[in-house]
Amino acid sequence: MSEVRSYQNSLQRSWDSLTREDRPNVFTMNGREWDLLDQVFDPTHTASTAVAMALLGLSGSPSWPWAGSLLEIGCGTGAIAVSAALSGCERVIASDINPHAVRNAALNAARHGVADRVRAVHSDLFAGLPADERVDTVYWHSNFVLAPPDYRYRSVHERAYVDPGYTAHRRYLAQAPDRLAPGGRALLHFSSRGDLTALRRIATETGRELRLLRSVTVPDAGDMVEHMLWEVAGDRTADGTGRLAAEQPCAL
Repeated sequence: MSEVRSYQNSLQRSWDSLTREDRPNVFTMNGREWDLLDQVFDPTHTASTAVAMALLGLSGSPSWPWAGSLLEIGCGTGAIAVSAALSGCERVIASDINPHAVRNAALNAARHGVADRVRAVHSDLFAGLPADERVDTVYWHSNFVLAPPDYRYRSVHERAYVDPGYTAHRRYLAQAPDRLAPGGRALLHFSSRGDLTALRRIATETGRELRLLRSVTVPDAGDMVEHMLWEVAGDRTADGTGRLAAEQPCAL
């Protein structure tokens, strides 16, 4: 496995993030201040959250049609969920398997005055949500680094970094489109730190199509990393490529 895709390197980044002396309690992103609790993914020393904001059109003037409802899986600090609410999303569910992140998202929703529109929920993907709840957009900035299937997490924080055997990715691809209201979109943020070949294989096995909407390559923690925003659709394309005819570049 190449260094950029090494799960051991990602686990080391998880440990370093928790223990570094300059880990903040409050950070600034997109001109706003955000609270950061212990044991929650720190977006200040990696490009991934800022890139996610750009891919979703939440940096500066929104380019995404943020209206209706959003379910964010793996919300972390809640910066994306809260930004979507501030950009016009009427109902936002900020979900995370990490209970510290759930509290963090609620705290930031209150900080920015959107607690009436952002509901923070403790959930393992969709397991903690009402079975009949449907939204216009489902979004997951995934833990895209592939770990061995038998790896066992040593902390809840590691769940933000690696996915053993891509079991969570399989569940997301299979279940996310079924959580959509009519005309809705299921989105997946993936990167070149992940195994795209394995992701495509899982999409085939679950009967899903991956359509690349936007991508950008940026320096991130010493590596050049391509970040990709995929749409997860119900059926595979005839040629199996899973790519839209007109892909959209993303400028940071």
